[in-house]
This record gives sequence, C-alpha cells and structure tokens, in this order.
Amino acid sequence: MMSETISGGHLVAKALKAEGVDVIYTLCGGHIIDIYDGCVDEGIEVIDVRHEQVAAHAADGYARITGKPGCAVVTAGPGTTDAVTGVANAFRAESPMLLIGGQGALSQHKMGSLQDLPHVDMMTPITKFAATVPSTERVADIVSMAFRECYHGAPGPSFLEIPRDVLDAKVPIEKARIPAAGHYRASTRQAGDPEAVERLADMLAHAEKPCILLGSQVWTCRATDAAIDFVRSLNVPAYMNGSGRGTLAPGDPHHFQLSRRYAFTEADLIIIVGTPFDFRMGYGKRLSPTAKVVQIDLDYRTVGKNRDIDLGIVGDAGLILSAAAQAASGRIENGAARRKEWLEELRNVETQAYEKRLPRQLSGAQPIDPYRLVHEINEFLTEDTIYIGDGGDIVTFSGQVVQPKSPGHWMDPGPLGTLGVGMAFAMAAKQARRDKEVLCLFGDGAFSLTGWDFETMVRFDLPFIGVIGNNSSMNQIRYGQAAKYGEDRARVGNTLGDIRYGEFAKLLGGYGEEVRDPAEIRPALERARQSGKPSLINVWVDPEVYAPGTMNQTMYK
Repeated sequence: MMSETISGGHLVAKALKAEGVDVIYTLCGGHIIDIYDGCVDEGIEVIDVRHEQVAAHAADGYARITGKPGCAVVTAGPGTTDAVTGVANAFRAESPMLLIGGQGALSQHKMGSLQDLPHVDMMTPITKFAATVPSTERVADIVSMAFRECYHGAPGPSFLEIPRDVLDAKVPIEKARIPAAGHYRASTRQAGDPEAVERLADMLAHAEKPCILLGSQVWTCRATDAAIDFVRSLNVPAYMNGSGRGTLAPGDPHHFQLSRRYAFTEADLIIIVGTPFDFRMGYGKRLSPTAKVVQIDLDYRTVGKNRDIDLGIVGDAGLILSAAAQAASGRIENGAARRKEWLEELRNVETQAYEKRLPRQLSGAQPIDPYRLVHEINEFLTEDTIYIGDGGDIVTFSGQVVQPKSPGHWMDPGPLGTLGVGMAFAMAAKQARRDKEVLCLFGDGAFSLTGWDFETMVRFDLPFIGVIGNNSSMNQIRYGQAAKYGEDRARVGNTLGDIRYGEFAKLLGGYGEEVRDPAEIRPALERARQSGKPSLINVWVDPEVYAPGTMNQTMYK
C-alpha cells in the first residue's frame, strides 16, 4: 500500500491553519505557488496585492486588528526585498507577523539561481527569528517555530525562506512533523514580580498627583478592561498613545489628551505602560525629574532604557494593572478620594487647550485649515469606525484631535514612522472585520507610495473611506528645510504635483470627490459612506499651515 504524500507548500498551509491564520497577503512568484495550492485546500483566503510592501504591511495590520499573527508570502529576491520595509515597521511596532519568502532550489545553492539573495542575513536584524527551511519534512515544524518566536517577550515579526525544491517536493505524510493547533506554544502572559506589584500599590497609595500613559501594549495584551478598572478604582488620570488610544472613550472622566505635557511636569507618580522612552517621549526627558517613574513592559530590554526609573515591572499589562489595582484597593487609604482636585486641575488645563484651538477646528478658511479637516473626521467617526493615519504633517494634526471611540480602533505606523501603511492597514482591517467601518487619513505623499493597491480594495470588495489631506507637498520635511536653510530653499525635493486623487479613485472603480470648501467635507464623507465602495475624498488643505508637532520635531534641533 502506497503511503500518502504531502508537499512543502501544503505543509505551510497546514501550519498556518494550526496557528489560526485565515488569510495570506501576497504577490505571486514562481518560487511560492505551491503555498497557494495548499491554502486553497485549507480554506485560507489568498489576497494578492500590487506591491510586496503592501503585503507585509497588511500582515502587520491583520495582527494588530485580530490579535493573531499575520502572514505575508512573497517570492525570492526582489519580492523579499520589497517586503523589508513592512517587516521593519512591524519590528519597531512590536507586531507579530510571519513573512515567508521564496528561495532558489537547494540543489542550485551558490550557483546564481534566479532571484537568489542572502535573505536570512538581511532579515536577521529586523526580526525576532529568521531561518531557512532545510527539508520538506521540517516545513510545518519550522513555520510553527517561527510563530512561537513571534511571541517571545514583546511580539514581533519572523522570517522564513523556503527553497523552491523544498517547497515543491512531496514526502510521506508520516515523516513530516505537523504540530497540532494549540499544542506547540505556551502562554506568554507574565504576571510580573509580586513584590514589585506590591511596591507599585504602595506608591499609588501615597501619590497625590499620579498619572498613567497607556501605550500600544495595552491593546497588544488586550488589557482594556484591566486598564479601565485600574484608572477608575484608583482615580488616576489616563493618557493614551499608539494602539492604546481608545482604551477609554472620549468624554470618560479619566480620559485626558491635551494636558499630557502639564501632567508629566506636575505629577508626583508617572506610570508608563507599554511605551519605550524613545523619540516620542523625548527619550524620557519630558517626565518631571522629581516624579517617581514606574515602567511596565513586555520586554525587559525596554525598561529603564534612556532614563532611570524608580520601579520596573516586566510582564503582561493587563495582569500587572489588575494585580496592582487589587493590591491598592485593599488598603484602608488608597489615595483615590484625595485625587479629585488633581483631576479637576488637569481638566481645566485640558479645557483651556481645547477652547484655544477650537476656532481653528471650525475655520471656514480656503484653502482648508488642516485642523478643520481632522475636526470633521473626528465628528464623523462612530463607535465602529477603525481610524488609520498614514502621513506626516496631516496625521500629526489628527493625533491632537481625532479620538477613537472604542479600543483597538486606532492604527498608525508606529515608531518607524513609515509612510505608505494606510492602504494595507485598511485592507487588513476591513478584511478581518467586515462589520467595522474603516476610515484612513492619508497625506498625499504617503498615499502616493502604495496607492495603486486601491485597486486591490476594489477587486476584493473591501469598502473603506479614504481621505487625502492634499497640500501637494511633503510638508513635514518642507518645514524643516525652511527652518534650516531659509524659504528660498524650502521646496527642494519635497514638492508634488496637484493631483486630483478623487478622479484616481473613479479610474480604479471606486468612489471619489474633490473638496475645496470646508463646508463640503462632512457631506462628502457621508456620500463616501453611503457609496459602499472604496473611496477617496481629496481635500485640498493649506500648504502654508504646519502642525505644532511638525514645528517641534527633535530631528531639526
């Protein structure tokens, strides 16, 4: 009796299925087509894009939305190098994804086969795990190993190259190790050092003016409920950044946004959750030198980096915040009641900042003030709208104004600052959560990088609302050049054509509009929503107006 055989590509698909992956993002190539054949048999959707960077960004976005690892499959050589940016972005953003790249046959190793490059050497610095699959029998085993490594410490990407003869070969199925779903990965949720948690509870009990920054790991750890319970039971004002935005709904008494700098200056206890002391935090220098600082993070290498701290706890944000809240709440005096004045003080600062900026948000100026555009977007969002920011100056405006109304409904590139993520994130978000509305704000420069995949959205019937803040410039860079070299050299290498992107959308089968009057922004958004198509609302904003964050960039100082 003949033994049943299985190919390497079908083993890849079985390993993806065991991990819960239900879609791959890909651009075809001869090295990888057996994986497609396996995906058809396993019921895994194949979404083919127009650029491998989009495939990798979509895998990153899928991971952020679903909590499951994303997967992109690309061919060897230029297919893999095109995907490098997406992998690097996921690496800095702590997003678990697997990139599978093709490779020439092992039998042609070092012979100069088509698209042969040292992929593993190139990927090693920007992944948590990078390897070559050496034999067909090991394919599923090493795919599961790569997924396991994605979750070691803070999450991140893995890379595998699979030589063409390894992928295409068939082996007896009993000789292949095929890990069973749920049986090859341990729980990675660490509760933190109990003594350190008790110290945190003690610090909270004695703090007069505490505050907490809820970073991206709050969403990564799905720690929303724990974070909400922590701030409410202990009466702690909360600020949010990255994927942590939306943890508290706008209007929640503990939700603060515009008074962060004041709080970091005046607080006596600052708790930083899941956010490194990188450029976004002024490398830790923006925190009061007299405040006690606590850092909670999944990665021990992040804790205390760039700035001394008073307490560091490594582990899962949800488990640690829950334990700290329980420990502090059990005390006779946990400090919650006496913090009423501190919250009122911050709310006054918040209100003053909002009222100072409100005239700009309601401006009727033409060209349109970017504050008016992001204000209209914020007013337009529902509790079910996933908001994506992809751009420089225009997205910096949105960070001050746009407030997602639910957890996990904010997406931005993360600390790599990658332009071009928007189309891919919208693709992944809509594909994974068809019950959600997806709205993406692009800068015109950012849209240009990956905009052709608008057609992929049309082809796969993935409706979303795209908004382009169009100033025909790479305005964030333009500002820096003007500041450094003077206005006569401000437009070198950063000025784009006046492109009617609404027409581009129509050309590719979507819905499009051009908006020059601020009063037309909301009606255009409504029409895009009602169209049921991928859409682009091209809003012409004032190129002479810069976001405060652009003008304060540390790289120009």
